[in-house]
Amino acid sequence: MHAYLRGTDAPRVFAHRGLVTDEMRADGILDNSVAAIAAAEAAGAVYVESDCHLTADGEVVLFHDSDLARVADDPRRIADVRLDELEEIMSGIGGLPTLAGALDDFPGVRFNIDVKAEGAAEPAGRIIAPHADRVLVTSFSDDRRLEALAAARRAGGSPATSGGTGVVARALLAAQLGARRRAVRLLREVDALQIPERQKGVPVVTDRLIAAAHEAECEIHVWTVDEEADMRRLVGRGVDGIVTDRADLALAVLGA
Repeated sequence: MHAYLRGTDAPRVFAHRGLVTDEMRADGILDNSVAAIAAAEAAGAVYVESDCHLTADGEVVLFHDSDLARVADDPRRIADVRLDELEEIMSGIGGLPTLAGALDDFPGVRFNIDVKAEGAAEPAGRIIAPHADRVLVTSFSDDRRLEALAAARRAGGSPATSGGTGVVARALLAAQLGARRRAVRLLREVDALQIPERQKGVPVVTDRLIAAAHEAECEIHVWTVDEEADMRRLVGRGVDGIVTDRADLALAVLGA
């Protein structure tokens, strides 16, 4: 088991983009902000999920969207905006975390970093390397995920990782076809699968996949689960972690 997962109890609660309470939302605070990470930590979350992009001047920032449309009604892409301007935009709505700043400022948090932008993979890997024992690298793109992992390893660190879309699809197909040994072999290459319960109505979290993952010592983390009944049901099925916008609720429900 990777150090990222050691010393904490399952089921694990991943604060999806941090935590934004109703009161914070009323004050205009946004997800994936410094304030949201701080709120998740204050609520007791050990794990915080976030996404990273690259600014026009080459800084890796924690930001979910590829552009500023939702945040600032601005159509520009994050890749076209400089760090100082982005910091100014985020200053009144929770603050902008850079990847390096978040890792330094929240030493007690274990980060789940989704590499969203192609150009962010290599610099993100280098930044993560000194903190590799408390970072899991993921991406829908396995190529991007592997590029970030390779950069981290070249810089002397080996973070945990969760399989991208290709790994998930191959492992799920193998498990469902009864090719359990192939599924286990695929899943031994990653520390976790972070998956939705269903995708376009098709079950992704299946009993066969859970069994193969556990045989491979790979965890199953399900996103994005915000209802108490769903949290309890999924944990009852044997999943190892819940990715949620309601980390406060999940910690109360699953901690008990």
